[in-house]
Amino acid sequence: MSELLLDPADLFLFNNGTLEQGWRLLGANHCTYKGVTGVRFAVWAPNASQVALVGEHNHWDGRLDPMQPQGQSGIWALFKPGMQAGNSYKYELHDAAGNLLPLKADPYARQMERPPATASIVPADSVFHWQDAAWLQQRRTATTHDAPVSIYEVHIGSWQRKGGWQQLDYRELAATLLPYIKQQGFTHLQLMPIIEFPFEGSWGYQPLGMFAPTSRFGTPDDFRYFVDCAHQLGLGVLLDWVPGHFPTDEHGLARFDGTHLYEHADPRQGFHPDWNTCIYNYDRTEVQSYLLSNAMFWLQEFHIDGLRFDAVASMLYLDYSRNHGEWIPNPHGGRENLGALALLRTINSRAYHNQPGIMMVAEESTAWPGVTRLIEHGGLGFGYKWNMGWMNDTLRYLAREPVHRKFHHNEMTFSLLYSFSENFILPLSHDEVVHGKRSIIGRIPGDDWQKFATLRSYLAFMWAHPGKKLLFMGIEFAQRAEWNHDQSLDWHLLQYPSHSGVQTLVRDLNHIYAGNPALYRLDTSESGFSWVDANDYHHSIFSFWRHAGEGAQSVLCIANFTPMEHKLFRIGVPAPGRYLEILNTDAAVYAGGNQGNSGSVLAEPIAANGQEWSMRVTLPSLGTLYFVKEQ
Repeated sequence: MSELLLDPADLFLFNNGTLEQGWRLLGANHCTYKGVTGVRFAVWAPNASQVALVGEHNHWDGRLDPMQPQGQSGIWALFKPGMQAGNSYKYELHDAAGNLLPLKADPYARQMERPPATASIVPADSVFHWQDAAWLQQRRTATTHDAPVSIYEVHIGSWQRKGGWQQLDYRELAATLLPYIKQQGFTHLQLMPIIEFPFEGSWGYQPLGMFAPTSRFGTPDDFRYFVDCAHQLGLGVLLDWVPGHFPTDEHGLARFDGTHLYEHADPRQGFHPDWNTCIYNYDRTEVQSYLLSNAMFWLQEFHIDGLRFDAVASMLYLDYSRNHGEWIPNPHGGRENLGALALLRTINSRAYHNQPGIMMVAEESTAWPGVTRLIEHGGLGFGYKWNMGWMNDTLRYLAREPVHRKFHHNEMTFSLLYSFSENFILPLSHDEVVHGKRSIIGRIPGDDWQKFATLRSYLAFMWAHPGKKLLFMGIEFAQRAEWNHDQSLDWHLLQYPSHSGVQTLVRDLNHIYAGNPALYRLDTSESGFSWVDANDYHHSIFSFWRHAGEGAQSVLCIANFTPMEHKLFRIGVPAPGRYLEILNTDAAVYAGGNQGNSGSVLAEPIAANGQEWSMRVTLPSLGTLYFVKEQ
């Protein structure tokens, strides 16, 4: 029997599905063995008849460095003296019948070659000195449900480029992207997947290096520097995470040891027809350890402030995007993926336990109940869920001609029937500005004046609506073209007042939002919202209050979605006094028509909207106003 190179206790946890730091057990780890320094390699391949380490060190010759099985764990290991950080390697496997398989990259590699090369890299032990202790301490209160959360979603390969074509690296982005986000008033940035992936056009949503930050933009320590700089600026960093599927590239996880190891063997469970990708076998304990460890890896090793789980619905439902007869029911005859449910609950539970103050966010596009409910109350344990219904309904409304909007008034009000059933984030994400959907401003009808006025009004409506905020890059200055991952955003548009005006508005919205607790404190409670008039469909006007609790100042929002200006629009208010206009999307500073209320309006003892007092306001065409009562 070969000597064990790995801790039996860790092997037990791995095989049991509860190993939380799998990257320390598997992959390439620097160590000292019997007084000799080198690198220990370990890979899970229980059905292989032979496994060898190959790389530049042995001229990719599988005869020279055979690996040894570690008991009955299914893991093979090898201690290799003299290996250095930066050496490339793969694993050469023979299946159970002795057939040679395509060379495989290390599933636990913490660094990979830059695509299109596919080898794993022996990582250097990190020497990075974190300087974000103050941030980690205070983030426990920065992302609670009663805190302001405004997220800027970024594809870092195309946010901005040098010379119009060359991508910025992690350190350059730390010097340019992060100060911009801070200046715009966002509290967090969310990175589209930077976990290593082979195909550029997948935007990272088909990852094949789950433990490696993509080498396109630098080293793992370069990425640590980026996160550390964000924290020192007071910005949280969320990472797009893809636990729902993986691509079929031959150097990846698919048929790893000649069998369906990471994926289900039956294509009705193991293959995604939508994306031509493999689906993890969530019932297999070693796969559970793999994904559990991976979530913990990003939170622990890179101080990530939260994970946004991609395509959660595809994990929850066995019949997701499948016709009758194309899926297999669970043991109870239902359509719920019980293994995925258990895994999601485990990951969320352990993540919040290990890293207090993080955000675990679900992109879940159905009405699955209790996504953000506590696990002990039957929920999935996420902190937040994207409100896809709000996004779809309001963007559909936005694309309608103003004269038709009165017939679809409910598209803007329906979300308030369920807004407090989950802890929601309102997302205007990358998915809404690609594949022929057009940019946000591109789908708004009318001439340029109407387009920009409508967009400004809509963004202000969004910032006043219950729920945290998420905006994809470029929307904040009304990017006209659809997003193209192969080129920079159109920053030259900022020379035009209409575009720079939208950018200024978004900055002001973020600052007003953060400065008025009524706009965020009771986001998840019905007591934080009340309609003034939800039914003024004749004018396509929406008016409502946001509240912060007894004794706190409330914010009144009035949004007009027709080109009709209302000079003496009467709106009911609960008390006498002067009401200050703290936002007007038609202001000249936003390139609007500058129609408004000279900063304030005085209430009159005239009943309206069920209140004994009211005020007459000038409501600009396609404009949104915020008011607060003068203290």
